[in-house]
Amino acid sequence: MLAAHTTAFLRGIMVAALFAVAACESMPVQEMSDARQAISAAREAGAEEHAAEQLTAAEEALKKAERYLGTRSYGVARREAVAAKTAAIDALRVSEAAREAED
Repeated sequence: MLAAHTTAFLRGIMVAALFAVAACESMPVQEMSDARQAISAAREAGAEEHAAEQLTAAEEALKKAERYLGTRSYGVARREAVAAKTAAIDALRVSEAAREAED
């Protein structure tokens, strides 16, 4: 039989592992919000006209993230939300550069 301190140590390891797994699989609320805000900013900067490809990629990634949220695949949803934000930021930068070139 295991000593009491060894059993307590193993329980502690198991609890820590459970917390780590739970933290990794939490809903990506912040990432989804960030992606939506970045897409909105890109639209306001004229991405529909100047960076349609990047904006479309951002919107499609956000839709994928929303679908993965529906199936509780939070890790994949988080990655898609980050991809959406990245594409939206690219669209924003292209739009800003195009507007500056027009001026």
